[in-house]
Amino acid sequence: MPTESDTGYDPSLGRKFIFVTGGVMSGLGKGITAASTGRLLANAGFDVTAVKIDPYLNVDAGTMNPFQHGEVYVLKDGGEVDLDLGNYERFLDIDMTFDHNVTTGKVYEHVINKERAGDYLGKTVQIIPHITDDIKRRIREAAEGSDVCIIEVGGTVGDIEGMPFLEALRQFAHEEDEEDILFTHVTLVPYSKNGEQKTKPTQHSVKELRSIGLQPDILVGRSPNPLDAETREKIALFCDVPVDAVFSNPDVEDIYHVPLALEEEGLDQYVLDHFELTESAATAEAYDTTWRETVTRETDDEVSVALVGKYGLEDAYISIHEALKHAGLQRKTAVDSHWIHSEELADGHDGRLDDVDGIVVPGGFGARGTEGKIEAIRYAREHDVPFLGLCLGFQMAVVEYARNVLGLPGAHSAELDSETPHPVIDLLPEQKDLDDMGGTMRLGTHITEIKEGTLAHELYDGTTCEERHRHRYEVNPAYIEDLEEAGLVFSGTSGRRMEILELPEHPYFFGTQFHPEFRSRPTRASPPFVGFLDGIHATRGDN
Repeated sequence: MPTESDTGYDPSLGRKFIFVTGGVMSGLGKGITAASTGRLLANAGFDVTAVKIDPYLNVDAGTMNPFQHGEVYVLKDGGEVDLDLGNYERFLDIDMTFDHNVTTGKVYEHVINKERAGDYLGKTVQIIPHITDDIKRRIREAAEGSDVCIIEVGGTVGDIEGMPFLEALRQFAHEEDEEDILFTHVTLVPYSKNGEQKTKPTQHSVKELRSIGLQPDILVGRSPNPLDAETREKIALFCDVPVDAVFSNPDVEDIYHVPLALEEEGLDQYVLDHFELTESAATAEAYDTTWRETVTRETDDEVSVALVGKYGLEDAYISIHEALKHAGLQRKTAVDSHWIHSEELADGHDGRLDDVDGIVVPGGFGARGTEGKIEAIRYAREHDVPFLGLCLGFQMAVVEYARNVLGLPGAHSAELDSETPHPVIDLLPEQKDLDDMGGTMRLGTHITEIKEGTLAHELYDGTTCEERHRHRYEVNPAYIEDLEEAGLVFSGTSGRRMEILELPEHPYFFGTQFHPEFRSRPTRASPPFVGFLDGIHATRGDN
């Protein structure tokens, strides 16, 4: 029986841990598999949380290029993390913290700082036990207060960066009761040219996993189609797991249908049986069906939305795509969102915006593509096309209005043009003279005060809202009065900072300095996105 140790283990807590690893190749969808498992356990009445392990040396994701790594997701406490934590928040409908993201950089920084402070009393500091102990400590602390904690290990088995984490998991399994630990391994099951499902990649991946002391309890095969019975039996035989522990995770129409597919496979029941939680799970009458009812809701209409951005990678805007989808679920509307490269709009839209029902201009950094964003905003304003601007999109809406309505030629953001004669967007005072770029922006949840009688007041149904931020620049206070006299309404503020803008005479012209997409959920859509769809329907004259 395990005992109390300096790794933080307490045998009386009785938490369950599900470790999710991946093999063969990255991008298989192990994060969605893990999140879906958590969703099913939450439906059964358990408190579920998650931890994402990222083996890269970055302390956090804040300095990563979205074009290479995808979206930087912001948590309520300001943690800048991997986009997979966004999936966990959306699937589990929880608010996570920076402690739920473990990176190599974060672990090594902590251990090295302790060594410099003399906390190890002269001992030789090594991967084992000091790094692995810190990894285990972080997992246990993040799991506090939950019934089940799902830990996803980024990368693939065999990556040199991930070895300390897998070793930590091996130790972790020895320190916990056997019935409290479950290992899930997600692998690729490709097709050969003759249409046969091939199991060899899975076999090699599991062999690699077992070579470091980890035996999977569950295997999930990612394939375009469901696994054949023969394929399951072969995987079970060569990977030393029961046949009923081999699950199929085929391609589905929408990622929110993955929990439904895994439920039909019986994955949730297998997990509950393994943990001996079947009697503790919700009865059939009490089982929460809200997720199924929401994500399978039929649509009555379809709208076309242009997402005008600078990063040619869908993952860079994943939370915006999902927030539009959530609003569509709430309004029973299918949202066809397609990306338009903002650099291609710098000299005019050339008809590319004529057939869209609405325009979204997202955030971003750097001057590239900003003139195209401004052109898209001008088109939306002048042609009464519903518009939603987010962070940089909000700031560029101010720039566009200053140039073309207020009559300030050359108006711009000081971030993008240091020589502009009219810096209508300027650096936040507290951002001046900063040397470190990582984790120093205005980050996390802040309260916005909303003016009564405005569109923002109607959308949020109140005089305040709490949304997440990630920016260094703001509307220059020196220009606010002139902008408002020219007709622009700042309907949301946080002290001296302008947080929300709108145009009262426009069908829907709405911008936010914050990122409302980060708090949107399938069962709880973001108000600005719901309002955006309502604006489209009103413009089209839909009932």
